[in-house]
Amino acid sequence: MADIKTIDELDGAGKRVLVRVDFNVPLRDGAVADDTRIRAALPTIEALVAQGARVILMSHLGRPAGDGFEAAFSLRPAAQHLSGILGKPVVFATDTVGVDAQAKAASLRDGDVLVVENLRFDAREKKNDPSFCEELAALGEVYVNDAFGAAHRAHASTAGIASLLPAYAGYLMQREVSTLTGMLENPKRPFVAILGGSKVSDKIKVIDALMDQCDTLIIGGGMCFTFLLAQGLPVGTSLKEEDWVKRAAAMIAKAEERGVKLLLPVDVVCADRFAEEAETKTVPVGEMPDDMMGLDIGPETARLYGAAVAEAGTVFWNGPMGVFEMPAFEAGTKAVADAVAENTQADTIIGGGDSVAAVNKFDLADKMTFISTGGGASMELVQGEALPGVEALR
Repeated sequence: MADIKTIDELDGAGKRVLVRVDFNVPLRDGAVADDTRIRAALPTIEALVAQGARVILMSHLGRPAGDGFEAAFSLRPAAQHLSGILGKPVVFATDTVGVDAQAKAASLRDGDVLVVENLRFDAREKKNDPSFCEELAALGEVYVNDAFGAAHRAHASTAGIASLLPAYAGYLMQREVSTLTGMLENPKRPFVAILGGSKVSDKIKVIDALMDQCDTLIIGGGMCFTFLLAQGLPVGTSLKEEDWVKRAAAMIAKAEERGVKLLLPVDVVCADRFAEEAETKTVPVGEMPDDMMGLDIGPETARLYGAAVAEAGTVFWNGPMGVFEMPAFEAGTKAVADAVAENTQADTIIGGGDSVAAVNKFDLADKMTFISTGGGASMELVQGEALPGVEALR
């Protein structure tokens, strides 16, 4: 990020600093259920407060319709939660760029923190509408982007506004970009990439990009069945993408050609239906019953994957090995999470999304070198695509 100004170059004392954060957090019963993303933004927020900046935080939350306030998507619970973490009052504006936000931004004192209401209550945010960019910019004098999780979106608050105010990258944005690009450009070897999740079509570009960088590629989750199908193996009623079988076969051939060790399941946990109380059995991959679906990797596969992870110098993991949300099908994901956690010599990078949820579920977050806050953004960066939120800061 050599050509991007960072927060270390900013003197925010007495200035209204408009900070795009990613407070897109899960809410339960009107309270924050998981504050990982809020805590990830703390170094930037606390540094600005210490400088004596007047901090104005903006974020989206969920997927509101875009035509005004929706109580279920209000950022008020996030603002209240942040106040508890900071141990000081956090002002909340009931609108984003309206009368309340303008008045509260204008009355901030040095070191104060304001959270404005959900950006996506205004349809102009996602359209990167110039008028909305101008109204946002009018709230502050300086812009800081610390929302890596939204950096792959060319929205008003992540891209458009950066041309209207002096723009800087926050600490989280810096760390995300430098960690992920460093992993790709100069990984400690062997470099082991673990990819899970449901669909090959969602991950094909990432598989392609990692194939050029890694030494071992591990495939799990629902997408492994398309690969098994490409090897001519039965997959029963498992999730599969028939129109991606040829592409999966080409990936298997590419791995062989590149000398990349491609690991696919050797056994799977099958179920007669997609349910916690389903009847299950563990079978070798060549013996999947026609009327059952694979919902997790089997114990032999978990051992095979764990052994590869144990030898790694760098591990990148994105996507669960099975339906880990159901205890009956969590063993494969837990085994991989444990293996990653146990390799304390390696650089272990968790690439956002469900992998983060899994690591948190098994209480292993503090054992990982780096946990990305951006599922979609980290995937796009890994597959070599420019991120609008980063490019706008250049």
